[in-house]
Order: sequence, then structure tokens, then C-alpha cells
Amino acid sequence: MNSSLVGNQSGRPFCLLAISYLETINFCLLEVVIIVFLMVLIISGNIIVIFVFHCAPLLNHHTTSYFIQTMAYADLLVGVSCLVPSLSLLHYPTVLSESLVCQIFGYVVSVLKSVSMASLACISIDRYIAITKPLTYNTLVTPWRLRICILIIWLYSCLVFLPSFHWGKPGYHGDVFQWCANSWNTDPYFTLFIVVMLYAPAAFIVCFTYFNIFRICQQHTKEINERRVRFSSQDGEAGEAQPCPDKRYAMVLFRITSVFYILWLPYIIYFLLESSNVYSNRIASFLTTWLAISNSFCNCVIYSLSNSVFQKGLKRLSGAICASCTRQRVAKDSSTSRSKRSSNGCHV
Repeated sequence: MNSSLVGNQSGRPFCLLAISYLETINFCLLEVVIIVFLMVLIISGNIIVIFVFHCAPLLNHHTTSYFIQTMAYADLLVGVSCLVPSLSLLHYPTVLSESLVCQIFGYVVSVLKSVSMASLACISIDRYIAITKPLTYNTLVTPWRLRICILIIWLYSCLVFLPSFHWGKPGYHGDVFQWCANSWNTDPYFTLFIVVMLYAPAAFIVCFTYFNIFRICQQHTKEINERRVRFSSQDGEAGEAQPCPDKRYAMVLFRITSVFYILWLPYIIYFLLESSNVYSNRIASFLTTWLAISNSFCNCVIYSLSNSVFQKGLKRLSGAICASCTRQRVAKDSSTSRSKRSSNGCHV
């Protein structure tokens, strides 16, 4: 039995949500249900997103698709990493020590979510450049520069959380392990380091860029409408208001960014409160952590519901799957009918 599951001398599992423990099944029921449910949603949702991007070439025309796919791969790995606490809560034995598993799991999930946060910031910068410098955008933002930027995102995310193995807990991703909750404490200096190096810059970049994007879009919309009204009045035709062409796509990305920070805000607040010894609660730790991790599924839902090209790609993917299933069924039926005819001919 995994030692992380032994919460006291009676041998009962370590359950943060103690109300879910049942003597008959001997594991933390509610924790397992929440984690496994999120794991299935995250893995299946992001696999669909990745397949749709490969099946819909139009999606790759936007340079932001590089960052969207990076987020999808990072979120997919978050879902896969959720296997670690699931197996631990189910008494699955591990060959590594509890403290090492806890630290590695917390580090990996922190890095992956940092990749998502940095990707969102880069998306906002990309859209800002596209609107402020449309004539030189294609020369400034090239595929190889995007690949270098993605590589830097991964390297930076790996480096910024590397001190967690010595300074303390990077977050609350591993609190399903008893050692994480009781022995692995946060360090206020490390918390300040993460805020300064990751949370604050990413939030500032997103707020600055999207504020200016929507301000510029409003100016463009106003100028376009004024010109249409002026020319239509000369021709005696009524002009219709035309929105900024980049605003709709920016709104999709803004929704993804907003949901990301809304789901992560309780986690960040609790992280800061606990690090400063103001407030500490295991149930709040578990709930805020897995609420933040649920964002890995929300990204693909928002994008699929908001982007028309993505919806067409999803329909194409589902149509191709249905067509493949139909061909296999027809081939199976035809082979069955041929075998029946051949068997009937032998009896003639």
C-alpha cells in the first residue's frame, strides 16, 4: 500500500474531503471521482482539439494556432499527469518514495500550467502586433520565430519552478499526498519569486494588450462606419455598421484568457494567503487546485464553441470518423455475404 494513504494509526486513507471516506471501499471516494472525472474530460477534449487542428488546414493560417496547439498539448499532459494522484488514492503501490512522487507531480503540473499561462500572454502579444502593425506583421511574426518562442516558453517554465525541489511547494497540486499536505511547506520568498517571474508579468501583458486591442478596434469601427455613412449618403444608400474584422477573433481568445484567470484566481489567492501564514485549509487547498486544473478542459470547450472554423473542422473530423465506420461496416457486410454465397455454392 502506498504510504501516502495512511492518514493515521487506524490505517484509514488520507482524505482531504473526509466526508467522502467509506469503510466498505477503503479509499477517498469523492477525491477519486473528481480527479478521474476531470482526467477523462481533459484528455478526451484536448485529443479532439489536436486532431481537429491537424484535420482543418484553415486553422493553421492563424499564427496563434501555434500557441493554441501548445496549450492543447500542455493541457493533455496535465490530464495524463492526473493519473498519479488517482492511482495513489486507489492504493496503487509506487516504487518511488512518497516525497519524490509528490515533488515531481507538483513540479510537472506547475510547469504545464505555466506553459498555458505564458502561451496566453504570447497570444495577446501576437494579436496586438497584428492590429498595431498589420503591414509589417508577416515579416515580424514568422513560423521559425514562433517555434523559438514556444521553445523559450517551455524552457522558461521548466526553469522558473525548478527551485521548488529546494525552496518549497510550488502550489497545491500534490496535496492528495499526505507528505505534501503536512511536510512540504511553501516558502514566502519562493512565492514572491513565482509571482514576480510569472503571475504578475503574464497578467500585466494580457491586460495591457487586450485593453489596447479593443480600444483600437473601437477606433477602427468608428472610422469605418463614418466613411460608410459619408459615401452612402452621397450615393443615397443607407450604410450598415461594420465591426472591426479582428475583433471577433480577439474576443474568442479573450474569453479563453478570461476563463483561465477566473478559474486560477481562487488558487492564486489561496496560494498567497497560505504562503504568508494568513489562512490554511486542506479542503480549500484541494478545491482551488482542481478548479484551476479544470481550466485544461475549459480551453477546448470555449474554442470549439466560439470559433466557426474550428466547428467546421470538428464536423469534418466527425464526418470522416462516421464515413470510416460506415466503410468498415459495409466491407464487413460484403465479406459476410460473399462467405455465405461461397458456402452455399459448396453445398450445391
